[in-house]
Amino acid sequence: VQLVESGGGSVQAGGSLRLSCAASVAILSRGCTGWFRQTPGKEREGVAVIYPVGGTTWYADSVKGQFTIPQDNAKNTLYLQMGSLRPEDTAMYYCAAGGLCLVRGMSPKYWGQGTQVTVSS
Repeated sequence: VQLVESGGGSVQAGGSLRLSCAASVAILSRGCTGWFRQTPGKEREGVAVIYPVGGTTWYADSVKGQFTIPQDNAKNTLYLQMGSLRPEDTAMYYCAAGGLCLVRGMSPKYWGQGTQVTVSS
């Protein structure tokens, strides 16, 4: 399974970005999928997860109302729509799939290589 992210870049505070994650196989509809982010010296943290049943979603408190996680199973593609971006959203963002679904998030089996998002003030 390969997950390939794209869409990262530099944006000013208040702006928007949409990250994409293309999967090599139809794994996105088989289990939880999600996005994580990591900054230097900090642990990787869950940002958003979409569950396979009913499309239920989970968001970290820090991004609720700001990010959404749409998914296109026909295209084997997961997205992270980010709005009202703030400098503290600057991080490497990783797509994740497989593994375990948790009550709050997921414990992934597969990871993408990451895409950098930089928000300037």
